[in-house]
Amino acid sequence: MKMDKKIITNQQFYKTSDLGLTTALSLDFPIKTIDRNDPRKVLFVFDQTDELDNFVDKYWRSEITVEPERFTNQMKNIKTRIYSGE
Repeated sequence: MKMDKKIITNQQFYKTSDLGLTTALSLDFPIKTIDRNDPRKVLFVFDQTDELDNFVDKYWRSEITVEPERFTNQMKNIKTRIYSGE
């Protein structure tokens, strides 16, 4: 099982720099903000919920299915947000 060492959690927010995970999450959970404090990478911030935690667990166990075109379009949108500074 692949573990994402870039994931940081606290009681209120869930943060990750993993683009694939962010794309899958953002299809059902809104990105609260994008943390750009580190000039080498961005962290995507989500509200921490039990539902989100369960989704992440299923993602790493390869139990999530997503329509490919929807996933690809969402990833393009996220990349646009990254590079536009939004």
